[in-house]
Amino acid sequence: MQLTHTHHTPASHNKEIIIVCDHVSGPANAGSIFRLADAFGVQEIIFCGNAPDVTSSRLRKTARNTERTVRFRESENISTTLINLREQGFSTIALEIDSTSIPIAEVHIANMSKISLVIGAESTGVTPEALEQCAVIAHIPMHGINSSMNVAQAAGIALYELTR
Repeated sequence: MQLTHTHHTPASHNKEIIIVCDHVSGPANAGSIFRLADAFGVQEIIFCGNAPDVTSSRLRKTARNTERTVRFRESENISTTLINLREQGFSTIALEIDSTSIPIAEVHIANMSKISLVIGAESTGVTPEALEQCAVIAHIPMHGINSSMNVAQAAGIALYELTR
């Protein structure tokens, strides 16, 4: 029998996860990221660069009120943000495909209790400035002809891998 929302017991994990959005500003994507953050127990979302309008009806509809419960903030400088997170003990993982990236499933997270997942805008990906500050660059292996996917879908896959 299908469970209702009132009968669902949320799963838990022992990781402290922060999503760092590198110029992710589209309201539908941002709303989806809020919803994913809630679903995967993310502690905070940091919007760097162009921040979304959290009062947008499109964002609020997609987020289904999670923009009210998931902590978020804006930051002008992604490099400084990532340096500060590293100083706080966060392992920085960029979700981007490049010549040095490894499949997300191969990231050794067993000893990582604090993770900052950096995701980039669909058109440009994670900026070079952000990549320079990340300890790990990971990608999602894809089997089609397109080399990229929607940022929110990619974030969902990465969060699943990081919390299972």
